[in-house]
Amino acid sequence: MHVDVVFTLTGDIRWNSRALKQLRLMSGMGLSVYAVGIANKSTGIQQGDGITIRTLKRPIGSGPRFFKRVHKLMVEAIQEVPASIYHASDLYTLPAQATLAKQHRAKLVYDARELYPHVASTQGRPWTRWFWHVLEWRYCRRADLVSTVSPSIADRMRSTYRIKRPVVLYNVPEFKSVEPSDIIRNTLGIHPGTCVILHQGNVQKDRGCFVLAKAMRQVEGAVLVFLGDGPLKGQLKDHVAKEGLADRVRFISKVDPSVLLDYTASADIGVTLLEDTCLNHRFALPNKLFEYLMAGLPVLASVLPEIRKVVNRFEVGELVHPSSPDSVATGLMKLVADAELRNSYKQNIPAVFETFSWEQASQEYVSRYKELLSR
Repeated sequence: MHVDVVFTLTGDIRWNSRALKQLRLMSGMGLSVYAVGIANKSTGIQQGDGITIRTLKRPIGSGPRFFKRVHKLMVEAIQEVPASIYHASDLYTLPAQATLAKQHRAKLVYDARELYPHVASTQGRPWTRWFWHVLEWRYCRRADLVSTVSPSIADRMRSTYRIKRPVVLYNVPEFKSVEPSDIIRNTLGIHPGTCVILHQGNVQKDRGCFVLAKAMRQVEGAVLVFLGDGPLKGQLKDHVAKEGLADRVRFISKVDPSVLLDYTASADIGVTLLEDTCLNHRFALPNKLFEYLMAGLPVLASVLPEIRKVVNRFEVGELVHPSSPDSVATGLMKLVADAELRNSYKQNIPAVFETFSWEQASQEYVSRYKELLSR
C-alpha cells in the first residue's frame, strides 16, 4: 500500500481539532492519508474520504522514556507504509517520521504545535529541557516544511534552530456560522436569566481552573461551566464540593468536535486562563480563545503577550492575571454585570477573523504542501 501522506500524532486524532483540520485539508487536495494516533485503548481502523485512521494503545510512562516507547510503536506501525510525505504532528513522532522519510526518500513535514523544550513539564528540569531541545534541533532541520501555532514560536524556532521561519497555522476553527442556543442551560437546568461562564478544554495543571473556581465565590448571578475532561477534573470536582460551590460551578464531559461550537455558543462568556509558567504558555494562542470568538462570546483571558495582542487589538474582552483569584473575579464581575459591555465586545468579534482565519492561514500551508508533492 502506497499513500500520499503518513500522518502521526501522540494523541487521539479523532478528538484533536488541529489534526482533524489538517486531515481535511489533505482530503480536499485529493490526497490519500494513513494517519496513526494514540489513545487509552486501541480502537482499530476507521476510513473515509481518502483518510485511514489507526488508533494504537498509549504506552505507559512519561518524558524521554515515554518518547522511546512511542518511537518504537510508531516505527512498527508505519514502516511498511511507503508514502510521498511523512507528516509528524508533534515532536514525539518526528524522529520516527524522519527515519521513514529517509528510508523511502520522501519529504518530511513537522507541525510544532508546542514550544516543546519550554513546556510546563520541563520547568526546573534542565536535563529534560536539554533532551527535547537536542531532539528537536536534530530533526526539525531535516524537515522540508515546518509549521507552528503562533508568530512568537515561529520566530523563536527560526532563531534557535537557524531554519526557515515556520509557517504559522493558527489554532482557529474553520469558519462556521454559529447561532446562539440554550444547550448548556437545558443540559444543566440553569435558569434562563443566569449568565453562563464557560471554560472548555482539558482540566489540567497551569490552566487556572482552581483559581477560576475559587473566584466564583465573589461572582453573583452566574454559573461557571467546565466543558471537557482531563487529569485534574476529579480533584477539581472534589474541591468545588468541599468549598460549597456546587451551585456556582458545574461540569459537562467533553463533546464531539463537530458539535463543540454549538455548545460554546450557548454560553455568555468564554474563559482561557493559561498561566505564565513557561515560554510555551507565554507564546500560546490557544484553540479555545478562537473557538469562543467564533461562537460570538466575549472573553476573559490571561494577560500573556500573544493573547493580549488579540484581545486588545480587537477589543473583544477583558485581560486578567490568571494566578490571582481577585483579578479573575474582578474581570468576571465586570462582564457579568454589564450586558452592554459584553454586547460591544461581541460587535468587534468579526474583525478578528479577517486576520485570524483558518481558510486564509492554510493557503500558504496548502501551497507549500503541493510544492513538496510536485517535487
